[in-house]
Amino acid sequence: MNSHDATPSLGERILQDRLGTADRADAFYDRQVRPHLTAVMREFISRQSMVFLSTADARGHCDASFRAGPPGFVTVLDDRTLAYPEYRGNGVMASAGNITENPHAGLLFVDFTQHHIGLHVNGSAELLGERELRAAHPGIPVDTAPGRQPEFWVHITVVEAYIHCSKHIPHLEPARRPQGAALKRPKDADYFTGSPTDCLLTDRQGNVAHAGAVHTSFASGPPASAS
Repeated sequence: MNSHDATPSLGERILQDRLGTADRADAFYDRQVRPHLTAVMREFISRQSMVFLSTADARGHCDASFRAGPPGFVTVLDDRTLAYPEYRGNGVMASAGNITENPHAGLLFVDFTQHHIGLHVNGSAELLGERELRAAHPGIPVDTAPGRQPEFWVHITVVEAYIHCSKHIPHLEPARRPQGAALKRPKDADYFTGSPTDCLLTDRQGNVAHAGAVHTSFASGPPASAS
């Protein structure tokens, strides 16, 4: 294994030895894990309109979050650096707060519509102001969310990047988001905290369902459970 490409955790190695997968894991590290973004990875990120974000505080308590925007809202600054804007939200600052305590961050980009492939990017994150980031990188996009200004940017120095295989990634078709009467559900603030009767909704066929139920349409049936 090329030591500069991946540094397996002790937990990974213990389980690999226990389950007899060390050789397969080494092959994966050697072939797939890179300490920088390849040209294909950079192009892939430039097409993505969503990313799943993982952070943890100083105690190791984890948080998973979601970010979305126009394609390329996560900007590739160079082969070892990414940045994305943070806009005003609920004021909790869960992800950003974690980053101020613990810079380790993981991003998962998934293409659900074309190539059905994913890309993991792990690195070290820091929070930068708009002027500070633009002074160092004047070419970053301007006004990607018309009418909204970033409160700050998350700047990520890449440590490793590697594939997430396509086996259990479903095919999802982009569609216009339902509006008005077509969207019969509680307001966001009440969705998970209201009473059960307040969380009943009617689907397009007139069937009553609980707001917590998730109905997803797949092109070729639901995927098998991931191993």
